Amino acid sequence: MTLKIEKVSDGRKTVVRLSGRLRSEHLDELKTQIDGDQSRIALDLDGVTLVDVEVIRFLNACEESGVDLLNCWPYIREWMLREQH
Repeated sequence: MTLKIEKVSDGRKTVVRLSGRLRSEHLDELKTQIDGDQSRIALDLDGVTLVDVEVIRFLNACEESGVDLLNCWPYIREWMLREQH
């Protein structure tokens, strides 16, 4: 399965829903979806089934810059914490 990106905005908040395998080769497209949006951004990771280390680093950077991570699977959260050290 490839990655599906769905963007929903109400003008104040934009939620980018992700489904499938999120890999480093998808990061440029994901950055394009996030960059330039004037509303608050949230990434909904509920449908994500697989990530790699570059994605984990990207998610850490997103969170540090104020992007909300919604429905983050425990294994992804734990990996994110390990990468911070």
